[in-house]
Amino acid sequence: MASSDVAAPLALEGASAPALRSPSALLQESLRQAVEKGLAETRAAYARIKEAADEASYALEASVANAAKGVIAFNTQALEALRVNFDAGVDFAKAAINSKSVSELVAVQSDHASKQVEILAAQAKAFGDLAQKIGAETVDPIKNQIARAFRLSA
Repeated sequence: MASSDVAAPLALEGASAPALRSPSALLQESLRQAVEKGLAETRAAYARIKEAADEASYALEASVANAAKGVIAFNTQALEALRVNFDAGVDFAKAAINSKSVSELVAVQSDHASKQVEILAAQAKAFGDLAQKIGAETVDPIKNQIARAFRLSA
């Protein structure tokens, strides 16, 4: 064997691995690493988007559930107001029928009218308060989700 034949394998042993690779192999390796990095970032972004979509879905479900409960409460209060007003009307009719004179009828009608104004004012305030509460409870889950999303993105 010639001394040059022995020197060639020794030179290759001391060389680093990238020096042994062809430019095509180096390009493939860097492309593979870039694709893997991009894939990992895409998976992470997908996970964040999925989590945000799930949270938004839960917020919307809570909002719809609160709205449904609010409609039931509003209808219940409306039926109660209807019952109270109907009973007051029946009581007025009984009192009007049983009145002995025109002056007594006028007094019964005046008393009924003043009581009805008070009752209707109280009912209007109660309906307004309930509507405000329903609106807040319906919007709060979505509002909180939006606030949370902006805090996370900042």
